[in-house]
Amino acid sequence: MTNISTISTEAIDLLKKLISTQSFSREEDAAADIMESFLKEKGCKVFRQGNNVWSWAYVLDSNKPTLLLNSHIDTVKPSQRWTYPPIEATVEGDKLTGLGSNDAGGPLVSLMATFLLLKENEQPFNLVFAATAEEEVSGANGVASILDQFGKIDLGIIGEPTKMEMAVAEKGLMVLDCEAKGKTGHAARNEGINAIYEALPDIEWFRTHQFEKVSPHLGPVKMTVSQVEAGKQHNVVPDSCKFVVDVRVNDCYDNEELHKLIQENVKCEVNARSYRLNSSCISLDHPVVKKGIEMGLPHYGSPTMSDQALMPFTTLKIGPGDSARSHTPDEYIYLSEIKVGIDLYVKLLDGLKI
Repeated sequence: MTNISTISTEAIDLLKKLISTQSFSREEDAAADIMESFLKEKGCKVFRQGNNVWSWAYVLDSNKPTLLLNSHIDTVKPSQRWTYPPIEATVEGDKLTGLGSNDAGGPLVSLMATFLLLKENEQPFNLVFAATAEEEVSGANGVASILDQFGKIDLGIIGEPTKMEMAVAEKGLMVLDCEAKGKTGHAARNEGINAIYEALPDIEWFRTHQFEKVSPHLGPVKMTVSQVEAGKQHNVVPDSCKFVVDVRVNDCYDNEELHKLIQENVKCEVNARSYRLNSSCISLDHPVVKKGIEMGLPHYGSPTMSDQALMPFTTLKIGPGDSARSHTPDEYIYLSEIKVGIDLYVKLLDGLKI
């Protein structure tokens, strides 16, 4: 097998090139070009759809399960608070600073290196690596648009910054558009039905209600009223109060089920923007988790969402870097984290019987 130190150096050089290339969500063309070229230089047969790039390690064997290695190439846009040039790789000792270095450039190039190392020997699984777009916006042209190209996936390893700890569960997201209705009237007279007052009991319900099922990994469902809009004039009783609720769903519920429970408990109209971003969970008895535990890797439930939410098969989120650095000014990753990440990925996955 190729020396891990050698492939780590190549992965880090690739990451520097990616950081120095603008790759905002839905604008990942150049980054996809870089990934496609790199894999071709490594002798891989590369497939591409839009800004999604993937490669199979071997000829597919229908008698083997399939393992997907996936991370994303898009980034959020940098804030004005950066003190380093965001679209530039800055190395200071062991520290690499730049937009997307941590989320998810480090995990991306680490999984890519792992793919190249694992494909050197026959594995008890089919192996596919995919570098995909639009993760930061849960876009329709990201990983969800190419899943039908892979056939049945038995396990997905999702590269996100988790300090190489195993995120065995991840909260889903459902955004609700709610409206309480009233009747207009003059504010100076006792007339009309104030939609704001009609909304208050429901808003209080969203603030205080606790759903029965609490996840051992993710805790309770969390609901937050995050936007409110009502009224046009100070002297007119409003006939509509609209508000938005951010619902972070644990792995005890799917989004559609939870939406129905909410509708049964509030008076206002409740419309879900989408059911597609569901929670996920992998059993602690799954072979990859058991092997990780044997290796001493901690496990936890993740409150942050990834492309796992779009994958209707078993997944595990794990990668070098720290989620606390994501979407922050002067985002960084340590080069040593990438090297350790590649080593741990290979030890976790090499010869794994799914």
